[in-house]
Amino acid sequence: MKGNIQRSTFNAKRPTERRRGLLVEGWALNVEGSVLLLLALSTLSVFGRTHTNDLPALQPPYGELPPTFWEQHGTTMMTAGFAAIILVVLGIWLRMRPKASVILSPATQARQALEALRHQSESGTLLSDISAILQKYFIAVFELAPGEFTTTELCEAIAGHERIGSELSAAVAGFLRQCDERKFAPDNSAAPMSAVARALELVTLAEQRRVQFQLPPPAATQHAASTAR
Repeated sequence: MKGNIQRSTFNAKRPTERRRGLLVEGWALNVEGSVLLLLALSTLSVFGRTHTNDLPALQPPYGELPPTFWEQHGTTMMTAGFAAIILVVLGIWLRMRPKASVILSPATQARQALEALRHQSESGTLLSDISAILQKYFIAVFELAPGEFTTTELCEAIAGHERIGSELSAAVAGFLRQCDERKFAPDNSAAPMSAVARALELVTLAEQRRVQFQLPPPAATQHAASTAR
């Protein structure tokens, strides 16, 4: 009778496992030994370098630093800056502030307006402008009733005026009527009447009469004087 004889494998497996364990333990020891060896070498190299290499020679110390530009001139620069800002603001204010209106006397206004027309040809429009300037002047200087006058109305207003006088009133009335004749019935063959020059002469005569008889200055002149003060 043949029996089924099975050999035990327990003892065969054990040596193999032992060998593997030994190999693992040996490898771990080798790794630990390598690490310790590297650390030892690094420590020795550091200590050796520290003891063998001397420190570099130190440079001599720097001298005392001089004061900067702003430390020396900071106050002066700030003062100059504030002064410049004040000057700029003052200049802008002077340029932008409204200018005081200059009120001219009626005589100055009339002369300036007539001088501006001196070099123009004596057309009907020019004669109308000259008549209007002269009427405005007499109304302002001799305090006639305000408003627009026709030539006839103005001649009647100045005819009996004491301050103007009969001689000056007659000269003004004659000049205004002649301007009307040239405006409404122009004669191209007639010589120019030098209307601007004659109107300036009448203004001069009126100013002389005002000074001669010590007539009070017009309201516009008084206002200009008080404004100037």
